[in-house]
Amino acid sequence: MNAITRSRIAPGDSRLASRLKRETQGEVLFGAGDRGRYATDASIYQVEPLGVLIPRTVEDVAAAMAICREEGVPVLPRGGGTSQCGQTVNRALVLDCSKHLRNVTSVDKAGMRATVQPGIALGALNDALKKDGLFFPVDPSTWARCTIGGMAANNSCGSKSIRYGLMADNVMAIDALLPGGEHFTFGELPDNLGEGVPGSVAELVTRLRALGAAEAAEIAARFPKVLRRVGGYDLESLTPEARAQGRGNLARILVGSEGTLAFSAGLDLKLWPIKPRKALGICQFPTFRAAMAASQHLVTLDPEAVELVDRTMIDLGRSIDIYRPTIDRMVIGEPDSLLIVEFHGHEDAALARDLKRLDEMMADLGYPGAVVECIDPAFQAAVAEVREAGLNIMMSMKGDGKPVSFIEDTAVPLEDLADYTERLNEVFERHGTKGTWYAHASVGCLHVRPVLNMKDGEDVRRMRQIAEECFALVREYKGSHSGEHGDGIVRSEFHEEMYGPRIVRAFEAVKDAFDPAGLMNPGRVVRAPAMDDRSLFRYAPDYAADPAVTPVLDWSAWPGPQGGFLAAVEMCNNNGTCRKFDANVMCPSFRATRNERDLTRGRANTLRLALTGQLGPDALASDEVAEALSLCVSCKGCKRECPTGVDMAKMKIEAQYARAKKHGVSAKDRLIATLPQWAPLASRAPFLANAREWVPGARAIGERVLGFSKERALPRFAARPFRDDEAGAEAPAPRGDVILFGDTFNRYFEPENLRAARRVLRAAGYRAVAPRAAAGTRPLCCGRTYLAAGMVDEARAEARRTMDALSGSDLPVLGLEPSCLLTLRDEFKSLLPGEAADRLADRALLLSEFLVREKAELPLRAVAPAAHIHGHCHQKAFGAFPAAVKALRGVPGMEVKPVTSSCCGMAGAFGYDARRVEASKAMGELSLAPAVRAAPEGDVIVADGTSCRHQIADLTGRKALHSVRLLDMALEGER
Repeated sequence: MNAITRSRIAPGDSRLASRLKRETQGEVLFGAGDRGRYATDASIYQVEPLGVLIPRTVEDVAAAMAICREEGVPVLPRGGGTSQCGQTVNRALVLDCSKHLRNVTSVDKAGMRATVQPGIALGALNDALKKDGLFFPVDPSTWARCTIGGMAANNSCGSKSIRYGLMADNVMAIDALLPGGEHFTFGELPDNLGEGVPGSVAELVTRLRALGAAEAAEIAARFPKVLRRVGGYDLESLTPEARAQGRGNLARILVGSEGTLAFSAGLDLKLWPIKPRKALGICQFPTFRAAMAASQHLVTLDPEAVELVDRTMIDLGRSIDIYRPTIDRMVIGEPDSLLIVEFHGHEDAALARDLKRLDEMMADLGYPGAVVECIDPAFQAAVAEVREAGLNIMMSMKGDGKPVSFIEDTAVPLEDLADYTERLNEVFERHGTKGTWYAHASVGCLHVRPVLNMKDGEDVRRMRQIAEECFALVREYKGSHSGEHGDGIVRSEFHEEMYGPRIVRAFEAVKDAFDPAGLMNPGRVVRAPAMDDRSLFRYAPDYAADPAVTPVLDWSAWPGPQGGFLAAVEMCNNNGTCRKFDANVMCPSFRATRNERDLTRGRANTLRLALTGQLGPDALASDEVAEALSLCVSCKGCKRECPTGVDMAKMKIEAQYARAKKHGVSAKDRLIATLPQWAPLASRAPFLANAREWVPGARAIGERVLGFSKERALPRFAARPFRDDEAGAEAPAPRGDVILFGDTFNRYFEPENLRAARRVLRAAGYRAVAPRAAAGTRPLCCGRTYLAAGMVDEARAEARRTMDALSGSDLPVLGLEPSCLLTLRDEFKSLLPGEAADRLADRALLLSEFLVREKAELPLRAVAPAAHIHGHCHQKAFGAFPAAVKALRGVPGMEVKPVTSSCCGMAGAFGYDARRVEASKAMGELSLAPAVRAAPEGDVIVADGTSCRHQIADLTGRKALHSVRLLDMALEGER
């Protein structure tokens, strides 16, 4: 064992933390919650680190490594933390490079090379390269969030490796910080190293080359002859033959080393020209074996990729709202398996010929008419999203049994693929389980995951038996047991059976040459623990739900302890989809801060630790949990966009409730929560109710006493609030009645929106009638303000009152404010589960949804050249935003432009809080505010959320309208 692994430094050690704070400029995170959030990756393992450093510069990394060398502390470089084999968890100091070390240092367009820092995400890199017509082609399904440093550490591959090769083929040089303190660039080096190479590095290179020469024959005999081989260290690159053939680039020894040899401070990458056109053919097969047998023939058509989607993924994908429409378009009837064949090029005619050849080959194989052509770019993007979400779709299975990654990336020759997969399925059957399959049929590397329960010791035993039998099959077919995701904990111990003891001793010699003290990520690749050591598991033998936690909401859809609450939290598999930075909602706070704590994954890990007693007693109400949730804006983006359906907004309610029970509710939160109760009274004297906005010094006092930011103007009570009876006895309308649900915000602050809704509904042929509330009572309320404060009992009372008033009718219930109306569709079912809530949810619609569903025809005239419409987060989360866009497209001569944006950042009362105002502004400035400022002055800005309209006004000075106001303005005739 290396000396460094015997360090007596304890997790959270204050001496180590103090030195890091004093000697680096990085962010030092040593609290229990931070360590817990970095204890997991996307694997089955959980290993608490000693602490976390988020370096701002490479100099911070060098200083931290020097401190660790002196203190006897291991170091673990980490990118996006999406590894599936346990290589990014260890009892070490974690260096999270993804926040600050994410720059493109240089781009050589002519030479098609780029130099980047290790923390840049692949998606961000390719966005930056697009203007030059170039891209980096290694494309794992996690491209939106995986970092280049992490990809190099794993020797990542992606779907197009058949065309472009692996990371090792596309990394030209690595600027490395060595464990001993040396700084050197590993790349193409001459046989005669010369004076430019420091003595210690020259000695290292000489040792490596001598090792390659000594073991060349054994390497040739034992290394599998398949493309997808990433296990161990790349000893082949050290052999005289490789150097003679130009394959001796020393960067290759660091690629795939999983941070065990050095820290990659900069990476020189090979770039490729973008092919602007593509076409997909989705081939349908009646059996899984038929698909596997066809793969070797389909690759002869020279495609860019051939990707598998199996029956399990089809069925699970259909059960997820965001993927169902795409899956339905991808299939013909009920196929057992699909192969997605992808062609890229420069001309549509050539791609059409490729699809024709594909169709002909499928007919020759006995499957005529079995190709769904995918030419439309929007359909292609949707198919790519389904394929890339394959892992998470598989992990959306509810219950403790999940597809487990441990034989995930085995690769065999294509001609053996059908026989190998059939025999492996027989192994699963013998052990009483089944496997899920997807990914790279073009190279014989299929992501296979047996369904097992890692909380069950018997299933853990089965896992090891399956691994041993699977790897024996792989060796029989002369394949590789590690074909893409690396070794980590889960596969490192099997290297000896795969390569033989002599090669494993050579692996150890490489490790010792680079890192004699064992500083870098010890116990990975070489000298690894047993893959089934349960003390390293996320679900260790003593893992159990805290019996003191009793949830207040209904979680019965997830069977398990704590009423299913813990099981729902455990749906987060740490794959990190929430780290993406694309145009959707999730996760706005992380986009603003780039902190793991402020990420859906980070929050889910914090809650899981709290619910299982790992953060101490009564942890759900603790400061640690409150801090993790403090910037969650309850946007519900995760509810829709997380493929496993982690609903952090709902989980936050549970934590808020627990904290409110233990610590009470602050005066500010209580004031906001009870707004529906006191708003009717305040609206009678709006001049006084709005005094904060005109009395000198009132804003400053409000910030000091209640915490409302003095920078923010609060919504103003209207002089004439909306009353349900103000229209009097309207005549019946030709298309019938609908219930107009007047929410608190539009009723008292922007009543013109509700009046406009009445006029628009009348023009569409409907009469808006009021809910039948009890005489003399205040208007109905969705209870959302109470939920935001953790006052669940009060919210339930409001929900019951509203349901009682609305249940006596089967009329559609229409609303304008997405957060309020959609509470009837969502939270009501958790507050008052049962048929009544389900029926009300089916009837509750936003006005735009209703108009589009009923194909309402409105007499409209031109009012503006263009409307830029921002979608409220809840509109997007419930798939209601397209209806808002479509409803506006009925206005003649007006171009409707959806704004590419995430959450506006105001999020109810969140943006008015003095502690959060800067975070709120940062969220708004990510994309929404710049888009609004860029809109021509003559265009209209549209936002259906009250908070969104206020944020737009505060940040840009532009006035935004509710979509119903714009429709009302466009109505022909008098109003």
